[in-house]
Amino acid sequence: MTTHASPSEIRERIALDRRTRGSVALTGEPLPAAFPAVAAALHAGAIGVDVASDLTRALEKASRDSVIDPIEAETAEREIVYATAAGFTGKGPLAGSDEALPQTFDDYQAIAGVWLEYLTRDGIEPTADTAARYRYVSVGRVRGGLVRLSGNITPEAAGSLKRLLDAHVGSPVQFSSHAASAADDEPWSDDQAPTDTRTAGQRRHDALISIVQAAAASEDSPTIGGAAPTLVVTIDADQLADPSGVADIDGVDISIPAKIAHRVACTGAIQRVMLDATGRIISLGSPQRLFTPHQRRAISLRDGGCVIPGCTIPAAWCEVHHVEEHSAGGATHTDNGVLLCWAHHHDIDRSGWEIEMREGVPHVKAPHWVDDREVFRRVINRRSLREEIRRRRRGEPAPPGA
Repeated sequence: MTTHASPSEIRERIALDRRTRGSVALTGEPLPAAFPAVAAALHAGAIGVDVASDLTRALEKASRDSVIDPIEAETAEREIVYATAAGFTGKGPLAGSDEALPQTFDDYQAIAGVWLEYLTRDGIEPTADTAARYRYVSVGRVRGGLVRLSGNITPEAAGSLKRLLDAHVGSPVQFSSHAASAADDEPWSDDQAPTDTRTAGQRRHDALISIVQAAAASEDSPTIGGAAPTLVVTIDADQLADPSGVADIDGVDISIPAKIAHRVACTGAIQRVMLDATGRIISLGSPQRLFTPHQRRAISLRDGGCVIPGCTIPAAWCEVHHVEEHSAGGATHTDNGVLLCWAHHHDIDRSGWEIEMREGVPHVKAPHWVDDREVFRRVINRRSLREEIRRRRRGEPAPPGA
C-alpha cells in the first residue's frame, strides 16, 4: 500500500535484497552477499535495479542447472558488472572516466549471455532438453472481444518465427514521392505508399494470421476428418442480409459481425446447411468452392502479392477478394478477383482504399487524405515492372490500354 508497487514487483525486490545483502553467521561473523560485485555496483548507483535483478536471477539459475566452478562464477559476475557499469572498478564509479561507454540493457544482455554460455558449457545440453519439455502453445478464452495466445517456444522456433515476422514488420516502406504528386495515369509504386498506422504488434499479428492461413490452405497440411483444416462460420439467412447481423465461429465462444462471415465466404468455400426449428438438418448442399486453385495461381501471377500499395505480404499469404461482392452477383472470375492480405481484406470496407477492375487489371484509389484527386491508378507487380523496363529498353511502344 505504501509503495504502490504490484505484488510481483515487491516479490522481485525482496528476492534481489536477499541476493545482494550480507548476512551474519551463527558465530556472529559477518558474511558477504551472495553476489558481492552486483551488490557493490547497485549500492553505488553504477547499475540499475533491472540489471541487478536480471543478472543475479540468471546466475542463480545457472548454478542450479549446471555444475559451475565458484571461482569462474565470481569472475563472470565481476566482469559482467564492470563491462556493464561504465568505469566502475568495485570501489565506486570513476568520475569523468571515458574508459568505457554506458551500456544499454541490450548490450548488458549480450555481455551476460556470453559469460553464461561459458559458465554452463558442461551443462547447456541438459538445460536445453529440460527447457524443451516445458514448451507449449495455448489458445485461451475470449476476453474483451479478443483471444489470448500464450506459450513457451524453443529458441530455434522463436528465431524462425521472429525472422519470418521481421521480414514483413521490420522493413517499413520508404517513400520518395507522394501519391498526390503522381500523374493520374502513372501506375502505383510502393514508394508512394502512405505511412502504415498499425503498431508493430498489430503488424506482427496480421503477418502471423497470413502465415497460419497459408499453412492451412497448403496441400501438405494435415487433414481433419479427411478434409483440410477449415474455419467454420455459421450464420442464419436473415442475419446474413442484416447489416447489423451476427455470426458464430466454430470453437470460439463469441459472436462476430456478419461482415466477417461475408469476408470469410469471399475467400473460402460455402456449404449451405438448413436446420428446422428443432435443430434437425433438413437440407445439405454440396460445398461450393469460390476461386479454384487454377484461378488463384493466375491471379497470384498477375498481382504478385497484396495489391494495396506499400504492402509486402506475398501472394502465398494473401486471400482472393471479389472486387464486386459475390453475394451481390459478382462473378468468380480472374477479372473480378484480386489479392489482399488479411489486414487489408479485413478493413477494405472502411479503410478508404477502393479497387476496381479495368479489362482484367486492378486499379486502386487511395483514401482522400492520401490523394484528394480520387483517381484510380493501375497496380503492377514487380514482374510486370521488369517487363515494362525490358520493353522500354528495346524501344517498343506500350501495349494498348497500358
